[in-house]
Amino acid sequence: MREIERCFHFDPLNHINFPSQRLEYDLRKRVFGQHAATDIVLRAVSQFMADPEPPKPLVLSFHGPTGTGKSLVAQLIARNIYRQGDRSSHVHVLTPTQHFPLNTQVEAYKVQLQQWIRGNVSACPRSMFIFDEIDLMNPVLTDTVLSLLDHYAHTEGACHRRAIFIFLSTVGGEALVQQTLALVKEGRDRREFSLSVQWPPRGMKWSQVDFFVPFLPLESKHVLMCTLAEMQARGLVPDMAAADELINDMPYAPQEGKFFSACGCKNVALRLSTGGRHAEPQQG
Repeated sequence: MREIERCFHFDPLNHINFPSQRLEYDLRKRVFGQHAATDIVLRAVSQFMADPEPPKPLVLSFHGPTGTGKSLVAQLIARNIYRQGDRSSHVHVLTPTQHFPLNTQVEAYKVQLQQWIRGNVSACPRSMFIFDEIDLMNPVLTDTVLSLLDHYAHTEGACHRRAIFIFLSTVGGEALVQQTLALVKEGRDRREFSLSVQWPPRGMKWSQVDFFVPFLPLESKHVLMCTLAEMQARGLVPDMAAADELINDMPYAPQEGKFFSACGCKNVALRLSTGGRHAEPQQG
């Protein structure tokens, strides 16, 4: 059970001094190969948190293949807003297949979802809601959430405009893979990436979303950076040989060329815990 974190940050007489420099540091140190995503997120969150009276909630929709850092970036945002990070009682993560599994119960879920969001923003106006696999949510429930995100939307006295909503999805991921692949095959730097695919992704042109954020597929060099960073986070001396062994054992795609990690950085922590060589603990 999570410890209840007092919402003192959001007393209007003691408005939070959001540490945008610290978020920038965390994004640069922990997220690799995602220049477009990190630039958008840093600008969006910093501007939103600097406004004591925003006209609407901040709504971000993260799109990209598995393991590209969508969940990590959401966690880093939480870490820089709440003292307990994503373990804060004011950070709420929902997965449709887990929390709303039965289509026969959609109407009941709809009422529960409205009450749940209303109750949490009433308790803490700067609450954060993360919807994982939003594309798997029943459209009725998706529309229920979106209806709360318009300018000056209220639900029975609860104001949502200081809250942050983040949607995570792999929708649009394949189009991002193909565009990045074309860039790599031409020998160009991925920092030259600019969206030329249909954007936002088909079926997700929601007017309430402030930014549809693209997460590009990761190359082996990015997975190597993830692995070394994870070693350091665990208090281990970064070991290049052990990291190389780990990433060389991972699947890559497409078969012709194997440009990108098939699972990104998603399994790095698990593989460090269960297999291959192990780095040595840091001294002191």
